[in-house]
Amino acid sequence: MSGVSFELQRATSTRGRRGEVFSWEGQVDGIGRIELTFPTEHSDYPAEYCEVAVSGDGFPLVTYLGLRYLRRPLLARGELRVDWDPADLSRNVYWLGRRGRALRIQTKGRSYTYAQVGGKRSHELARAGAGVLMKRSSWNNPRTLSGTCSGAADALDIGIAVVLEAVYTRNLSVPGAMVSTPGRFLNRCNFL
Repeated sequence: MSGVSFELQRATSTRGRRGEVFSWEGQVDGIGRIELTFPTEHSDYPAEYCEVAVSGDGFPLVTYLGLRYLRRPLLARGELRVDWDPADLSRNVYWLGRRGRALRIQTKGRSYTYAQVGGKRSHELARAGAGVLMKRSSWNNPRTLSGTCSGAADALDIGIAVVLEAVYTRNLSVPGAMVSTPGRFLNRCNFL
């Protein structure tokens, strides 16, 4: 799917039992319709958690569950699942470079890295021979999410890249980690 580009448009927000539900919808040529939704309403996770999901025609169900921070799940202690199978996630929070701080993902026999590229609105999911570059129209509340595939990228690659756009990823860069540290620390202090 090298060179295939797609765009998800912000859909009308709805009210759910956990508050406002955000979604983006689009079409990927050669695969079909795709939708990103958060927070999901069908889970029994505790209120301090947030789950996001990608689904659609020809796409696996990809979900991410993590502690809620600014309406999004955090990377720390999060769970990524592909068709209900858990992925192995790791990252080194002490490295200074973006590639060193990248999220490493092992799922369905594939090894990925997910890193911030350029500014805080651009991220790339990469594996051997394939990649998906994602860009948000704005960092906090984007109207559009755009993606460009390279190499042999497929529905699984796109699904993972899109679901991670709804995760709080500021701490993938050192400046972002420094800005978000006080809020993330307080978010975890349930005893206050």
